[in-house]
Amino acid sequence: MTTPLIAPAGLKNVIVTDTELGDVRGEEGFFHYRGHDAARLAADVAFEDAWHLMLFGSLPGSDGAAFARRVGALREVPGSVVDLLRATVRPDTDPMHALRTALAATGSGDRPLMDLPEDERTEAALRYAASVPTVLAAAHRLARGMDVLEPDPSAAHAADYLRMATGSAAPEHATALQTYLVATIDHGFNASTFAGRVVASTGSDMASCLLGALGAFLGPLHGGAPSRALAALDEIGDPANTREWVRERISRGEVIMGFGHAVYRTHDPRSELLKGVVRGFDTPLVHRAMAVEDEIETAINELKPGRRLYANVEYYAAGLTTKTELARLPDSWRSANARPSGVTAA
Repeated sequence: MTTPLIAPAGLKNVIVTDTELGDVRGEEGFFHYRGHDAARLAADVAFEDAWHLMLFGSLPGSDGAAFARRVGALREVPGSVVDLLRATVRPDTDPMHALRTALAATGSGDRPLMDLPEDERTEAALRYAASVPTVLAAAHRLARGMDVLEPDPSAAHAADYLRMATGSAAPEHATALQTYLVATIDHGFNASTFAGRVVASTGSDMASCLLGALGAFLGPLHGGAPSRALAALDEIGDPANTREWVRERISRGEVIMGFGHAVYRTHDPRSELLKGVVRGFDTPLVHRAMAVEDEIETAINELKPGRRLYANVEYYAAGLTTKTELARLPDSWRSANARPSGVTAA
């Protein structure tokens, strides 16, 4: 008699493939990009440098300026796609949905990846990733009745994204946003990476691979968490209300958004990194977020002894994106980096 094969929930610890891109060591609270401490990279390098590392296997060194110019020139979106956004974006349009529309329109003439030489595949990947912030910024502004701002190919990627969305890019805000983007450029075989890789395995075109990844990313248990963590902070209000708020949610079997992780069994190093970043803004929201974090951890420990849940990257992403006036856009941004790679399903 054959024992039936039963897949564990979320494919946890199921090895799907090997990768040189990175690894997450949950028990240690550590992750790396191609052997480099990812949290340290996020604090020290430009987004374009991390992008080069992930794509080509090394930090660019003296070639960094050339790579930045290369991707900056690819940031422009076809006029027909901008016109489509003008015709479809409404005040209540989620930027993720606008991105889905733009990706589908842009990829209408794409050839299957299996029919392209390696250099053309690379160019397609760069072109889509470079154009995503332009699409999201345009959707953000159109939903608010504002004119669309053209990209500046000479500007840094994160700073230009912020400028196109809000009209300005204070250096400290651009640096904070860049730190967040580098910290989330890769994190193993998550749901969107897995979905994108499945599509890529069929030899499909680049847009279809990204749309598959984006469909998974749309889920509130994946890419939609920061905005829900921010909503939770608004609901709690005074940190003194936190423990009762947590008790009510746990009694109803609800998820505490922004806390817990499928892999990390200690503090999420990305959350600790962003906590240090947002602390520098010294705002009431930041002080409330830190106080609420402590209260939530204490309440969970009291209600579920032995099960430690810590703030994850989405928790402080909520505070950071609010300070940079992009409270929802960065939920969407990371879809630009949802590419077919990974190691273990989390």
